[in-house]
Amino acid sequence: HPMPERALPYRPHNHQACVSQALTDAQEICRQQNARLTPIRERVLELIWQSHKPLGAYDILAQLGAEGHKAAPPTVYRALDFLLQHGLVHRISSLNAFIGCTHAGEHHRSTFLICRECGIVLELAIDTVTEAIESAAKAEAFQVEDITLEISGLCPSCQGNAGHA
Repeated sequence: HPMPERALPYRPHNHQACVSQALTDAQEICRQQNARLTPIRERVLELIWQSHKPLGAYDILAQLGAEGHKAAPPTVYRALDFLLQHGLVHRISSLNAFIGCTHAGEHHRSTFLICRECGIVLELAIDTVTEAIESAAKAEAFQVEDITLEISGLCPSCQGNAGHA
């Protein structure tokens, strides 16, 4: 079976494979960047990937606590900073939460579709929108460092559940 180019969270797929691939990629990226993926950083990344919904720092902290880790908030924040810095996760500002990056290690602009009903987030791999923003910014002699677009709406399954009264 040819693997689909990328699995969508709301379509059935082997999620465990998607999690282990993310961890393998992370180890390789950290090796290339000569960065240390400590066990706690790796576990935080794994927790973020295991959830298709963005996780907040306190969700992560609670999960680590439940697993018997003596993790303090600063530890989790440091792990998240490390993962952000190495392009392994994205921060969704509107939710103050984190999601695994589907193109880890590549420097790219991000556009997220966020379902306001079930909370699932989908990262779009389309660059035309961010390219338009970059060229508009360039016309203003503005140097763009980062673009993160967050678009809220309803995913296909939530659209199906919304009975129009």
